[in-house]
Amino acid sequence: MSAEADLKRELRQRLIAARQAIPIQIWQQKSEEICTQIERSTQFQTAQVVLSYLSFRQEVDLTQLYYRHPDKSWGLPRCVGRDLVWHQVDSGQLEQSLSIGKFGILEPLPTLPSIDLETVDLILIPTVACDRQGYRLGYGGGFFDRFLPTQIGYKVGITFNDFYLEHLPVESWDIPMQSIVTESGLAHLDSYDSAILPKKL
Repeated sequence: MSAEADLKRELRQRLIAARQAIPIQIWQQKSEEICTQIERSTQFQTAQVVLSYLSFRQEVDLTQLYYRHPDKSWGLPRCVGRDLVWHQVDSGQLEQSLSIGKFGILEPLPTLPSIDLETVDLILIPTVACDRQGYRLGYGGGFFDRFLPTQIGYKVGITFNDFYLEHLPVESWDIPMQSIVTESGLAHLDSYDSAILPKKL
């Protein structure tokens, strides 16, 4: 195991414990603030097909976005083998569309329609932490690491302010996000369209 992998493992354990220690009311409040920041972004406003996730271990909860924007096509992931399979969910029937997967994470039912990944405009990506260069720290299973290089959607890492760090250990396969959003705003990490930012961190 590389030195970077060791650093990631230690950092992951510490940060997940810190995140799960956030009081529920504060976690809900910060999650709502992040939903608002996402809604203000041009990338979200113009997106028709959005891939997202269901909160686990007190990740940022984006559920309110699904309910408030039923006009968008929402895709949620299901773990199949070593990969993520994406299903379209009806936000008006979200609870009936989910079951517990093998990792104890809520997942869409396998009978739901698949998302055509060629149509994806935006990917809201869960993280344990992000850094100022756009790199994310995940859970170590590699599901998003294997998925992200193949996709054309605009990649946004989702994290709380306290987990938006200066630097993370990086390995050769890590894919940087194009933006990071926290409760303070959206930090755009590309130069070509930085003028459309709603707010800089």
